[in-house]
Amino acid sequence: MRNSKKAIILLSGGLDSATTLAIAKKLGFDCYALSFNYKQRHMSELNAAKNVAKKLKLTEHKIIEIDLTQIGGSALTDSKIDVPNSPTKGIPITYVPARNTMFLSYALAWAEVIGSSDIFIGVNAVDYSGYPDCRPEYIEAYEKLAALATKAGVEGVGFKIHAPLIKLSKSEIIKEGLALGVDFSQTVSCYQANDMGFACGLCDSCMFRKEGFDSAGVSDPTKYQ
Repeated sequence: MRNSKKAIILLSGGLDSATTLAIAKKLGFDCYALSFNYKQRHMSELNAAKNVAKKLKLTEHKIIEIDLTQIGGSALTDSKIDVPNSPTKGIPITYVPARNTMFLSYALAWAEVIGSSDIFIGVNAVDYSGYPDCRPEYIEAYEKLAALATKAGVEGVGFKIHAPLIKLSKSEIIKEGLALGVDFSQTVSCYQANDMGFACGLCDSCMFRKEGFDSAGVSDPTKYQ
């Protein structure tokens, strides 16, 4: 039996995923959060995910370990590649190859196990950094894959990949999160935060976050190095 009130939420510990989680809870879902230790540059975002999960009182929170340093190809998974401190053209080096596809696959597997048809992901195509796996076309294609690649899908139970932030600006996401009681001071968005969770203030992610709070007209609670 599928339970329409259960949902898997991909929770990175950043601003977008925390807001996505709050939206899922507002919609009345029992939330099962899924985070990943993929040997990224720092663990402070995972600590943030734990804090967000604890405050929002989830049904369950899993942290899956995947060592993507064995593949590399990104400034987030290869220590020999520096995180750029200024905007770059094209798909930036902070793109982690196929990351969202891997994460959604784990979410899809867990959804089958707990009898859920709903998966939430905080991708955004307005303020996004050029990542191909943050586009509406990608989400639509993954829904089709989910229907073809799972026992539940073959048996006629569809899966819905919710991307509630995909058409929002960063300032709109911040306003939505604040309205839902998200404590953004607990979140970490920086690509190269230190062990205490203090942000660099220079990378693309920090710049988008700063501009978002400024555009929203609210104080930025981010701790900077």
